[in-house]
Amino acid sequence: MLINSPAIVESIGQAAMALHPNLSTVFRRVQADADTVGQRFPAMIRDLSTNGAFVAGHAMPLLARVALRFELHSFGPIDAIGWVLWQRTSDCQVPDAAGAMVTLPKGFGVLFESISLEARRAIAALAVR
Repeated sequence: MLINSPAIVESIGQAAMALHPNLSTVFRRVQADADTVGQRFPAMIRDLSTNGAFVAGHAMPLLARVALRFELHSFGPIDAIGWVLWQRTSDCQVPDAAGAMVTLPKGFGVLFESISLEARRAIAALAVR
């Protein structure tokens, strides 16, 4: 669902995990990008679904773990945590179905790790309209 909602994005990283020595030799985990932890900036939510969003603005690194705060019309503020799964590092022009050039803004795609069930329901209800 296409929207245009201001957001605040913060790179939050992930907590360290203590493992038993026997487990530490066989356990593998995706590690969140640590270089950007603590960065906070304004952005725009441009595309939203119950599972994630496209965030236009500064292109966060792949696998950054981010906290998002944005407002959804008719619902209110939403707080979500997610993982950056793709990025567009610069604005890009591509043709639409009619052949007209449209600009896709720089930004990143987030897969939600945590978002309230009520927020997911509100997003789903707006998407079917």
